[in-house]
Parts: sequence; C-alpha cells; structure tokens
Amino acid sequence: MNKTHLRAPIVLVHGLLGFDRLRVLGWPIATYFNGIPEVLTAAGNCVVIPVLSPTGSVAARAAELKAFLDATVPDEPVHLIAHSMGGLDSRYMISRLGMHDRVLTLTTLGTPHRGTAFADWGTDHLGASVQAFLDLFCISADAFYDLRRDRCAEFNRQTPDAEKVRYYSIAGVFVPDPLSSLWRLSYDVITEQEGVNDGLVSVASARYGERFEQWDDTNHADLINWPNPAAQIEGHWHNRASDYLVLITRLASEGF
Repeated sequence: MNKTHLRAPIVLVHGLLGFDRLRVLGWPIATYFNGIPEVLTAAGNCVVIPVLSPTGSVAARAAELKAFLDATVPDEPVHLIAHSMGGLDSRYMISRLGMHDRVLTLTTLGTPHRGTAFADWGTDHLGASVQAFLDLFCISADAFYDLRRDRCAEFNRQTPDAEKVRYYSIAGVFVPDPLSSLWRLSYDVITEQEGVNDGLVSVASARYGERFEQWDDTNHADLINWPNPAAQIEGHWHNRASDYLVLITRLASEGF
C-alpha cells in the first residue's frame, strides 16, 4: 500500500467561521485547508470536506457533521482531521451522537480542548455588542460561548473519549512581531493566562490524546496552511502540506 494512502476516507473539519471553499461569481478562490485536499488526494486518498454552521454551537455543528458523513460516506469508517473548534465538534459527534464505531482516528490541530482565555475575554467584554449585531442577521453566537474555558470544562466532563477511537493532537507556537500585529491582542490575553500559544489557542489547551506534536513558528491560521504574508516577507513561512502527508504516513504505518 502507498505509504501516504489510507484505506478509509479523510474528513477535513473546519473551525469557527470556517468554510470549504470561498467562491467569487462561482469560481473558487480559496480553500479553508489551503492546498491540503489536493495534496492528500494526489497521494491517493479520498478526501471529503463538510460545511458546518460558521458560528453554531458545538452540539449543532456536531449534528451537521454526522448528517454530512451519513449522506456522503454512509457506513464507511473515516479519519477526522479537525482544526480548532472542529475538534470539539468531532469529539461531541463521536462520544454523544453514536459515531464511535464509524471514526477510526481524530487528529486535532489547534483545538481548544480546555477552552481559550480569548473566548472568555471576548464574551466578557464584547459579548453583548456582538450578540446584538449577529441578532440583526439571525446569526447564532453560540460558538463564541462554547469556546469559553468554563464551558469546555463542562464539555469535557460530559464527553468521554471513545475506547476504540485513536486521538491525536497538534499545537502551534509563535510569537507575533510588528508584521503580525493581527494576533497581538489575543496572543497577549492568552499568554498572560495560559502561556505559550498560537495566537488563539494555548499549547496546554490544544494538547490531547495519545500522541501530541508541536509545530513551531506556526500561528492558528498557519496550522491549516494559509499563506502568511509576514512570515513570507521574513523568509520563514513553512508550507505545511508535507506535514499533513507525514500525519497520513504515520497512520498508514499503524495499519490504517
């Protein structure tokens, strides 16, 4: 068997405010997992990408993920690779929606398994105004609250791991500089309360499961291979496509 080919489909699960592809006049201009579906497919894998509610609750998004899998790859086992909130959706679906016998592995990237201090800060300081704005467009704000640390503590109490599912995790670590000031506020909030982080999620919160990996010089968006202009200018942006192939190779070597 091709060492970068898995027998079961790979499901790429997006996070908060996510999508599968951005289109302009029907033409795709960007994918959430930038370049990753193409690389995995070229290696012979079946790759499917659900579209979940951008700001829905973990419970709602998990139900959407289950419905997608039931419709797209019915009765097939799958490997989940989930970014950020998508990891919580996946865990909820596995543990609480009866999908423990359909999921072989879950690999989370920058998932706030224990919540994030920036969600606490945001809902405490901006919650009312953001809620009022979203209400104007009938958009749910549940996701922002489900990422709070107190909510995630309760989530973890109610969402045990499935015995037969293999759980892996990856965290990013970076330090913003003047060219990456977009992350400065969230980075500072999280650093003060949780320590090293990727700009939105701490390493302590992202660490989960039987195997953990840390990607250095990697912010929250770098984890899904989004082009990083600041890092590109400074000459240290790393295309993560090869790292995804390493993940698949490792799973293949374990018999998947």
